[in-house]
Amino acid sequence: MGRRYRLVSDMTITEAIRMISKRKVGIVELVNLCLENIHKNQDLNAFITCMEEQALEEAKEKEKVAKNADFEKQPLLGIPIAVKDLIDVKGVPTTAGSLFFKENIAKEDAFVVKLLRKAGAIIVGKTNLHEIALGVTNNNPHFGPCRNPYDKSKISGGSSGGSAVAVATGMALAALGTDTGGSIRIPAALCGVVGLKPTYGVVSTSGVIPLAWHLDHVGPITSSVEDAHLIFRITRKYDRNNPYSVTRVYKVKRNLSRLRVAVAVGEYIEEADQRILELVRDIAKSLEKMGFSVEQKKLDWLKDLAAANVLMTQVEAATFHKERLLKNPEMFGSDVRERLMQGLNTSGTDYALARKTQTEAKHIFREFFKEYDLILLPTTPITAPPIEGENAVAMARKLTRFTAPFNISGLPALTVPVGFVDGLPAGVQLVASWFEEELLFFVGQKIESIVK
Repeated sequence: MGRRYRLVSDMTITEAIRMISKRKVGIVELVNLCLENIHKNQDLNAFITCMEEQALEEAKEKEKVAKNADFEKQPLLGIPIAVKDLIDVKGVPTTAGSLFFKENIAKEDAFVVKLLRKAGAIIVGKTNLHEIALGVTNNNPHFGPCRNPYDKSKISGGSSGGSAVAVATGMALAALGTDTGGSIRIPAALCGVVGLKPTYGVVSTSGVIPLAWHLDHVGPITSSVEDAHLIFRITRKYDRNNPYSVTRVYKVKRNLSRLRVAVAVGEYIEEADQRILELVRDIAKSLEKMGFSVEQKKLDWLKDLAAANVLMTQVEAATFHKERLLKNPEMFGSDVRERLMQGLNTSGTDYALARKTQTEAKHIFREFFKEYDLILLPTTPITAPPIEGENAVAMARKLTRFTAPFNISGLPALTVPVGFVDGLPAGVQLVASWFEEELLFFVGQKIESIVK
């Protein structure tokens, strides 16, 4: 991927704010640069709705006040951000990538969008996604496939594919995604950007069309770990109107130089592309040289968590979409319809066992994190596969094998790009205990420094 896709010198949010505050770049100019990238890369199909007129109007208004602005109160002043089209933006359709929601005009902003706007962000559009967020290819039968910017014949990953492509190509400086089994981390890894799935419940899902209530997360996709940290700090606000929202005081551990890192190994992990595993091993060696305590740990039991996550996702998605599925099944794409029918036909006993696995997973990790601070493993077992290829249902199980275990457990997880395999990006995943996002950012930035 050449620089033709990127904003000014691969600009991060931190750099953009610095330039705006010093009047080295105008907000209107910045928004126009993003809009130009959206228009000249339409073949990537990253957006369902481009909000060009509204974005430029907002940019003009914000530029008037930028000179005297308090950037501590508005840390995102003038920053162009994209929003996955599963998340409400007032006055704009929230389609969920589905025919059923094509005319679903949002009456107000989602809770998380309100927080971004309050911080000064400008929404440039709604991004493409796998239909109803139930899949990881982003081959949407209604709005078209989202294409990987490194190779247009390959998938972007999903379900937040448009959000990852938007950030990777300078269509926005950051984007919001959702993650039920890996839908932020998978496309971020396949497109060479950073993606965070926070602790379950820390970022509100109010104003987000659900996929699976007990697994859904909202988080940022960015071009740097520092930017992900910034968006996280802005969006981690308790929502008293959301029964799934949680609150917690965040503390940073003191002896960060002696963090204990468990590198995931075992037959389940070894099924990944060996070249991706080699990238993980290289990062582990570098962290050890930095003074971290690094130890291999067999984690084959992640397989059971991933399977339970798939089952819960399909059952809860089928529950939410049951009426639409029974009345108009033909309006769903074939892969989504297949997975919804599997969910509808799953027994209550099997669902109860999956929920039991979820409870047990939390106990297992509670004990695990008494011994370790972080888990290091691949984000995906392979790089981006072809758009025309393996069945989307089978691909969902393959690509979520290393991400889904941390949805069912609700643990925070961060993917960081670490290199390329045959010209396609690969990412490593860091996982910490609940509410320990600060550890992810600290070590994530260390990994960025290693790669650079």
